[in-house]
Amino acid sequence: MRIRLPFLSAFLLLLLGAAYLGLSSIQVPQVNDKVLHFLTFFLLTTAFYWILDTTRRRVLNVTLLVVTFGLGLGSEALQGLLPNGRQFDPLDIAANVVGSLLALGLCTLYHKRMLDRRRRAKGYSTVPQDGEGDDLELGGQQTGVVGEDARDSSPDGEGRLTPSSGAEEGIEGPK
Repeated sequence: MRIRLPFLSAFLLLLLGAAYLGLSSIQVPQVNDKVLHFLTFFLLTTAFYWILDTTRRRVLNVTLLVVTFGLGLGSEALQGLLPNGRQFDPLDIAANVVGSLLALGLCTLYHKRMLDRRRRAKGYSTVPQDGEGDDLELGGQQTGVVGEDARDSSPDGEGRLTPSSGAEEGIEGPK
């Protein structure tokens, strides 16, 4: 697991700015409080998601625990405990969680798409499903060939008419 330093530094700067604005007694005028919470946690989650270079599932789980639940719920609880003139507001928690979940969803979709493009560029592909591609067990031949195609061709170039198959179509076989 590798740590991406540019994303770590961006996350720490965003976290310091959010902590200063959220825990101090400064009031940002003419900006809806819920929009500010939404945007802050959208940016924090986006930056945090790309810090760790590991599997998608692990990054998703760690980001969900640390940012969405840890910071989203913890920041409001801490805000209510400190004597800074701010009150605990459950709607702020909702804005934090919604902003974080939206960023998490967009990041995971992009991450999946990025990994799929990387796999295709290397030549890896998934196993063919439901008739897609060639059957590898038969050396690349298609399976399930029935009807006239199977009856008309043979290795030596002659048709495969038998008395029973010719009788079905009104053709008489050899007598």
